[in-house]
Amino acid sequence: MSVSQTMETEEDLLTCLQIKLYHPQQSCRGIYGALPLGKRKTHTADDPLRLGRDAQACTYTLADPRVSRKQLALYAFHTPHSPNMMFTIQNLSQKGKLSVNSSALGFLERMDLPNKALIRFGEYEILIIHESGEAKASFEVEFEVLAVPPSRETCMCVPSMTPVMDTGSCVMNGFQSDFPALGPLETDETLS
Repeated sequence: MSVSQTMETEEDLLTCLQIKLYHPQQSCRGIYGALPLGKRKTHTADDPLRLGRDAQACTYTLADPRVSRKQLALYAFHTPHSPNMMFTIQNLSQKGKLSVNSSALGFLERMDLPNKALIRFGEYEILIIHESGEAKASFEVEFEVLAVPPSRETCMCVPSMTPVMDTGSCVMNGFQSDFPALGPLETDETLS
């Protein structure tokens, strides 16, 4: 096998983090302009991958003044008895919470990143999908922009239904509903 074939085989075996981004105003603002969209980029495993607003402090940046200078970090690691590369995520924002599959992380808190994770901060929703590989020293990152929030596709959103007391109408997901309220959303099972 030639050297070029060996290199290609090693590339095929890299772990890949697919990072799929959504923001409700992404079409009218250039927030993803500095990201390598649609291209796989190799990242060394011993260096944390940082995402935020500051191009000098972060590996990848979002051009949004509401994003923290350093928003989050992803750290690669191996366990002694597994060949798989795994990741932790850490909230680097002092001002805002970060949620991972509905678990909130405060400043400098971290947790293991599952193979499929929905990350939320501010109005951002980021779906991270971890594809396993065998390489130990590096991994790949691939950014993609989603047209709809990933919470809709992963069923991690809960529609809000806020009744309006004086008129009896209701607002569902921010839109006025013409349908009458169907009664309470919850029932007390202890009452019989």
